[in-house]
Amino acid sequence: MSGEGLTRRRGAGASPAIGSSTGGGFDASPSLPSSSSNAPKRPGNNIPTSSAGGSGGAGAIEGRGKIAYDPRDFENGDEADQMPRLTIMEEILLLGLKDKAGYLSFWNDNISYALRGCILIELALRRRIAMVRDPSRRRLALSDRLIEVIDDRQTGETILDEALKMMKSSEKYGTGAWVDLMSGETWNVMKIGYQLKQVRERLAKGLVDKGVLRTEKRNFLLFDMATHPIADMNAKDDVMRRVLALLTARTAAIPPQALQKEGVKYRHMRAVVLVCAAYASSVLENALQRLSYDSREAAFARCDDILAEFCTWPFGQGTSNSAGPVAIGGGTRKREGGSGGVGRESVQELVREVRKEMASESTNAAPGAGGGQEEQEELCFEVVATVLEIFGRMDSLVSTASEVMTTPSAEVIVILISLHDSTAVSWTVYPLFLCILLRIPTINGPASARGHAYAFFFLSRYP
Repeated sequence: MSGEGLTRRRGAGASPAIGSSTGGGFDASPSLPSSSSNAPKRPGNNIPTSSAGGSGGAGAIEGRGKIAYDPRDFENGDEADQMPRLTIMEEILLLGLKDKAGYLSFWNDNISYALRGCILIELALRRRIAMVRDPSRRRLALSDRLIEVIDDRQTGETILDEALKMMKSSEKYGTGAWVDLMSGETWNVMKIGYQLKQVRERLAKGLVDKGVLRTEKRNFLLFDMATHPIADMNAKDDVMRRVLALLTARTAAIPPQALQKEGVKYRHMRAVVLVCAAYASSVLENALQRLSYDSREAAFARCDDILAEFCTWPFGQGTSNSAGPVAIGGGTRKREGGSGGVGRESVQELVREVRKEMASESTNAAPGAGGGQEEQEELCFEVVATVLEIFGRMDSLVSTASEVMTTPSAEVIVILISLHDSTAVSWTVYPLFLCILLRIPTINGPASARGHAYAFFFLSRYP
């Protein structure tokens, strides 16, 4: 009886003598159920199977067992080859991170809002969202035009998939409303659930998984803060090299060093978005700090011109006849006049290259799509233009928060909000901070509503 059990388990490895001795009770090489032949096979899997033991026991003994997989992982096989290694949000975060300390500046109040806008841009460049095809939308401002989900396939990036799922299951909003909702900038308590929390920390953990960052823990008084120093400096150097090449080019032609590698989709558009998002996030200075003062001012002026050309729709219609300034970040970067000369020609060449990309993608679309495919492509790029338009007026969007954070006693609140996305704070600490915030009126003066405003501002970002 024991010999028969061994024979069944060995399958094709059983000897003929043992198989013949079993008589008619058991088959020495039993076949698997017929349902196994109908099981889904992984694409490209050409592993041979044993003719006697099937793909079951003999394959497992010989180290060729089946591997479980999710069929959705192969839905975007062609798209994955056309996407860069790092998303736009991850590149912006890399520019803002301190190399050895591994955290962002505590006083940067722009990057969180800009990262939400980059999420919409990334979804639009991956052709997941687009403007609602409605001719009457042109009567509305860019930020008020409704956007919709046109493809709900997963992208493979956790934050992008979460945002896509949320946009698919909710009603349609404008681009400006979506950036506000995902940032938590709303007074409607019924829409607090739209806020994407801990975006910076989740992006950092994604970069850890990609081998770009590493995780360390530091103690800041009451806080145990997870920091993420740079582990692969080549990744950050590549981002900084592309930014410098685009903003300091001495010729009208776009240098290849300013673009992603060959084969990446929308290389020129991604170069534009990178410098504009870095400008709006107040991290562009980190890439230009090695330049001289005059070169740095010229680079900022060229970034002004790029943002002015691409924050309107169609692209290149904003400042074709003038080179007026674009104010970002509280007015400290406002410059009179544009880059001029070679800088202006370089920006115009960039506009032409982006238009070529749009036309080529429409030409390479599936046959039979007709003009609808080209219009769909333009609707996706219109979302990008809308987000860049929001970046162009971020100085007014963050002015309210800047006015609130003007008193000396509010410095602790700025630190708490800055640490919100990257700090694991015990729940017992929050009541202590709330008591401190409510006592601020007795410290700073008779404005009794000030402390309550601070407390509400802090609790609105309670994890």
